[in-house]
Amino acid sequence: MRNFTFTLSFAAVLAAAALLLLPHWARADISRFAGEYAGSVEIVKEDGDTDPRDMSVVIRELKKGFTIKWTSTTEKDDGRRKSKTYEIEFLPSARDGVFSAAMTRNVFGHSVPLDPMKGEPFVWGRITDDTLTVFSLYIHPNGDYEMQQYDRTLAEGGLDLDYTSRLNGEPRRQLSTFLSRQ
Repeated sequence: MRNFTFTLSFAAVLAAAALLLLPHWARADISRFAGEYAGSVEIVKEDGDTDPRDMSVVIRELKKGFTIKWTSTTEKDDGRRKSKTYEIEFLPSARDGVFSAAMTRNVFGHSVPLDPMKGEPFVWGRITDDTLTVFSLYIHPNGDYEMQQYDRTLAEGGLDLDYTSRLNGEPRRQLSTFLSRQ
């Protein structure tokens, strides 16, 4: 029995050491989120009218990190459709489960985040349990700040999307919807 306990303890130590030696991005498993998802949501405008919006997201695993591409499409009253698409590459940081956005290249060709003091968004992501979150910080010309948070939580058949926008800490817009795995 003593030999069995030693073997079990030794195996646990080896497993813990192996986990510590893994790169940070390997421990925060993006592969669970990888895929294509689509859905829709009704956005309530200030006048109480609703604005239907189609939404989609594509999450791709890369050798060192991942990309997220999301599209939001609205249909105008005259039948025209207007789409906005954003795509961001995320790279592992020194913090487990936290990823920096690689949105531009510096003079040495390395991927780096944008500069919020130039009116560009500062973006980062994290994986906590079953939720992949993307944060965006915008600093307005007058110094006000806006935070956007996209929580994409694994759910049966897809992702639960919860979006929150705050201006100087005060809620501006919130929406929730389900995105089906395609």
